[in-house]
This record gives sequence, C-alpha cells and structure tokens, in this order.
Amino acid sequence: MSENEWVVRASPEDVFAVLADGWGYAAWVVGAARIRSVDKGFPQPGTSIHHSVGSWPLLLNDVTTVEEYEPNRRLVIKVRVWPAGAGRVEITASPRPEGCVVTMREHPIQGPTNLLPDRLLDPILHWRNTETLRRLAYLAESRAGLHATQPGEDGSMM
Repeated sequence: MSENEWVVRASPEDVFAVLADGWGYAAWVVGAARIRSVDKGFPQPGTSIHHSVGSWPLLLNDVTTVEEYEPNRRLVIKVRVWPAGAGRVEITASPRPEGCVVTMREHPIQGPTNLLPDRLLDPILHWRNTETLRRLAYLAESRAGLHATQPGEDGSMM
C-alpha cells in the first residue's frame, strides 16, 4: 500500500468541498482527463464519477465509485482504470492549528496491478499521489482564500 501525507493550509471542510465536487475530479487527480458525468447525490456511498483517463487519442472511459463517506473526515473510493485494474483509495483529513493533514492511502484490489509486488508499485503510486495531493491542496487553499504553496515549497510529509 502506498501512503502519502500533505499539510494543507485550509480546513478539512475546504478539502472535502473540493473532494465532494465530482465535476472537479480531473482538476486534482493525476491521469484523469475529463469528467463525462457525476451521479446525483455524489459523494454518497454507491455514487460514481464517470471519467476518462489518458490523453487523446488514447482515452479510456472508466468510473470511480464511492464506497464510504464521512463528511469532512474520510472518503473511500474504488478507482478503476481498465485494463490496468482497480484500486481502493482512502483520503482522510485531520485538523491542525494551521489547517489540516491530508492522508492518502492507495492499494490495488483487482487486475494486473494487483499482481505487482509492492516494492515495484509503491514508488509509482507515491510519486503520482504526491502530485495529486499537491493539486488538492492548491484547490482547497484557493477555496479558503489562501495563497497556495509557492514553487519550491513542499507540503509533503512523506
């Protein structure tokens, strides 16, 4: 399992406002190219974001489904990127005086990526999820009216 943490200079409410906007998914998720539709009621469990990954002309249509949701605290989603497989991603936000710490845990659950040893897959997921959290922080901090992390500053903790 890959685990990343990022200090966000915004509240958990600001972070989860970004996460709860299914139409904004492609703005913070590395690899997501466009959103085709978002189920009514998103991010309630069982609802999905229908998205495409990749870049033209190699776009694949897929879906991300909410498995668990605790507002302003925890979101668990099943991400699919066939034919590579599927993974489970848990995102939590823990309040701190200066904002919050967002933790992202991801592990494969289906398909070929599930067969790869952690020592090969974790560095790739860690790299991608660091950028994903950086984007999420930028959006949450912008929403909170704060200046996002400047170039050269690194909010990562791991």
